[in-house]
Amino acid sequence: MKGYDTQHIRNVALLGHGGAGKTTLAEAMAYVTGVIKRQGRVEDGNTISDFDKEENKRLFSIGTSVVPIEFEDIKINVLDTPGYFDFAGEVEEALSVADAAIIVVDGKSGIQVGTQKAWDYCEKYNLPRMIFVTSMDDDKVSFTNVSAALSEAFGTRIAPFQVPMRDGEKFIGFVDLIEMKGRRFTSGSTFEECAIPADVQDDVDTARETLMEAVAETNEEFMERYFGGDTFTLDEIIAALNENVSTCGVVPVLCGTGLNCQGVNMMMRRIKRYFPNPSVHEMKAEKDGEAITVKCDPAAPVSAKVFKTLVDPFIGKYSLIKVCTGKLTSDATLYDLDTDSEERVGKLYVLRGKEAIEVPELVAGDIGALAKLNKVNTGDTLAVKGSSVRYAKPNLPIPYTYKRYETPNKADIDKVASGLARLADEDRTIRMVNDSENRQTLLYGIGDQQLDVIASKLEARYKVHIDLDKPRFAFRETIRQKANVTGTHKKQSGGHGQYGVVNIDFEPSGDLETPYIFEERVVGGAVPKNFFPAIEKGIQESVLRGPLAGYPVVGLKATLLDGKYHPVDSSEMAFKTAASLAFKEGVMKAGPVLLEPIATLSVVVPNSYSGDVMGDLNKRRGRILGMDHMDGGKTKVTAEVPMSELYGYSTDLRSMTGGIGDFSYEFTRYEQAPADVQAKEVAARAEENA
Repeated sequence: MKGYDTQHIRNVALLGHGGAGKTTLAEAMAYVTGVIKRQGRVEDGNTISDFDKEENKRLFSIGTSVVPIEFEDIKINVLDTPGYFDFAGEVEEALSVADAAIIVVDGKSGIQVGTQKAWDYCEKYNLPRMIFVTSMDDDKVSFTNVSAALSEAFGTRIAPFQVPMRDGEKFIGFVDLIEMKGRRFTSGSTFEECAIPADVQDDVDTARETLMEAVAETNEEFMERYFGGDTFTLDEIIAALNENVSTCGVVPVLCGTGLNCQGVNMMMRRIKRYFPNPSVHEMKAEKDGEAITVKCDPAAPVSAKVFKTLVDPFIGKYSLIKVCTGKLTSDATLYDLDTDSEERVGKLYVLRGKEAIEVPELVAGDIGALAKLNKVNTGDTLAVKGSSVRYAKPNLPIPYTYKRYETPNKADIDKVASGLARLADEDRTIRMVNDSENRQTLLYGIGDQQLDVIASKLEARYKVHIDLDKPRFAFRETIRQKANVTGTHKKQSGGHGQYGVVNIDFEPSGDLETPYIFEERVVGGAVPKNFFPAIEKGIQESVLRGPLAGYPVVGLKATLLDGKYHPVDSSEMAFKTAASLAFKEGVMKAGPVLLEPIATLSVVVPNSYSGDVMGDLNKRRGRILGMDHMDGGKTKVTAEVPMSELYGYSTDLRSMTGGIGDFSYEFTRYEQAPADVQAKEVAARAEENA
């Protein structure tokens, strides 16, 4: 692959709902430009961008892949992103280096939740965008209806650039609404000029009017002329679109079909003409603790950011980078600002799916890969030593879904830990947590599907198996009454015996943040003072595992009142044991109860779903704290919900809202669990420990 300067590079992310046709479109672009000789199919598991075994097995994208293609005199780095919401972290990584986006809409399904999310991503990153309506080879698809729905959803920026032409049920070409000429397909994506068919004239007139409205919206002079009945010249239209597509003022809508490559050639022409090169897009960064923006400048000292990591047990580790400034050459030495270490670059690569193509250099704005940089992580900034500019890391979603995982074959525990660590290098939205309190290891992710994929990858790549199950929740135990008990530890087995007696009051302390408070009010020397620390030690160790269900005890006050000792047989161990015995009896006499963890949950959904969300939260024993109306017709519902009731909430919320609902939560406090919940949990723990 030849070298390209910054002006002739386009970094374009493909966004859209799962199954809309993003991977098929990327495959069509590669086929039309000669990158591949035979067009693969998602159903056959042989596309360039879906190269992972899990993607081939499940028939959808799991990770973002890069497909660089050469079209005319430009290089287009196509970033094919997953459409399923569990893999939103991959989308964020791609958008951190993209300079524009194509939102793929399946003409048969129209606007879907993923379409709205794709639009929101573009708004968030201020990315120029086009919409490509695919499946036009299906005669039931109405491009006019889809365009109207897009205008209704996203406003006057929507501008159809084309209207499809049909011969009976066959998609044969399109009308170019800018030049007002027919384009008939000759073979695949190539076309020839033709007259505009009479049967599409009404659709052409309507779509042309929508396009002219979008052009008129670009400045006040055009608006006045448009409402005055004036028309725009071709040069004026092209100039307005050139300026406003790249600044998000106009969003072109194109049509075609990825499977047959129809319309793909024209789409790439529009990418070349209207999408900005990397030097136009400003990158967020910080310098000396202050937020700044950096222009993509090939003349500046070299710097790059790592936006994604690939780890393969056979080919090793690749760090995918975007060169932000300067020119990176092979055998260069860069400084990692995040790990405070120097890295020898070695060879430079351009990844095309799983294929690594060696290149001599990468210029500012280009996307490539570095191999075997073991200390470098996703989000790191690489630059010449002495640089203080650190680029913003990908804005990854926080994982709230988690399951307990166990390794059936104990000999594989180390292999599982190593495999998960490597998968976490690839996917920064997964986390492993050792919950020692509940004797379990937890795997966190964005959703249940992602966790299943992780388990499957472990088995396929590293030949180890884990079982995923419902986690144990971090209950607590406390007491609600006062009880006085005597703990006696007496043992005689020849020689020195063991003897210690304590009389202790147990009562609620009123402070659930503190496990216990220990006091003593012994009079007359019934228990020598030198044994007080041992008695407290007995209480301290006992609160770690309560007698009701084995959970930590909180909010307890223990007051040592009296006791007995023997001048020969008494010892610290004897009094510590006596205190432990008193603790177990005292807690069970003092009205023990379970406390369950409560989280404050925030759910953001379109207004129409707020009632369903609140009804569901009531079923989960939630208490609604408030509702706040937000921009874009959305409502934020805030509630307090027991943590145990949030298990599986990610899947349920998506099902309830069609995938458009978002949620977050944080632990708030502990409060007493209802009697039925307590009884069920105590019985479960008893069975577990039987």
